[in-house]
Amino acid sequence: MPNNIAGRGLTDREMLQLCLELEKGRCRSVSNTMLETTHKELREIYEQCFENASANQYELFEIMNGRGWYETELATTEQMHNVQELMQNNLHPDSQF
Repeated sequence: MPNNIAGRGLTDREMLQLCLELEKGRCRSVSNTMLETTHKELREIYEQCFENASANQYELFEIMNGRGWYETELATTEQMHNVQELMQNNLHPDSQF
């Protein structure tokens, strides 16, 4: 549904999608910066920024999902097992040699 006179501009869905993408980008940017930061207090500031951006991103996702604008599929038991196995192998690469 348009949100301005005569149907011009972005719909509510488009605005939420843009906000969601911005928050995802902010999460990526802040996490990359945080991982490269060695100063303890500065890293804590970035961690708080990441937590805020992550919470915003999830809230936007939930709004969109609740309106049927961002649908996801539930993972099967087999898919979860495959991911778990992959993660275990990647977390312990030395055990393969």
